[in-house]
Amino acid sequence: MHSADKHPSAFYERVLTVVAQIPRGKTMSYGQVAAAAGSPKAARAVDSILKQNYSPDIPCHRVIKSDGTLGEYNRGREAKR
Repeated sequence: MHSADKHPSAFYERVLTVVAQIPRGKTMSYGQVAAAAGSPKAARAVDSILKQNYSPDIPCHRVIKSDGTLGEYNRGREAKR
């Protein structure tokens, strides 16, 4: 197992905390999540973190691309819609 899997970084934890607080019916961009988690230039890292999330407590389907399109979703784009 990769060490990051055993001990998530502080940024990883902050990303999940930010995403968990996105209200139903609202969205944030990957960049907005990165900024709220303290690393405004880490939008790609946010994407990587959320691709690994399968927790129903973290509504990663509410995170979209900055251009307003859906982007990827680990449960399929139709589920994200």
